[in-house]
Amino acid sequence: MGIKERLFSKPPPFFRKLRTLGLALVAAGSAVSTVNITIPAIIAEIGGYLIVAGSVMVAVSQAVVKDEE
Repeated sequence: MGIKERLFSKPPPFFRKLRTLGLALVAAGSAVSTVNITIPAIIAEIGGYLIVAGSVMVAVSQAVVKDEE
């Protein structure tokens, strides 16, 4: 199975839930990172980590497929 087929196929139910959680982490990290008030540097740094962690979760969750052998 090529990468194109893998990315466009439907993931198993657990990984669909994990993908949704990853999208929520990206949204929360983006909200924290783009706030217009002054916030401590550690909170801005945590926002960046949330974006990275959520992005990795989404990418990995989308690439998982059920083996149908």
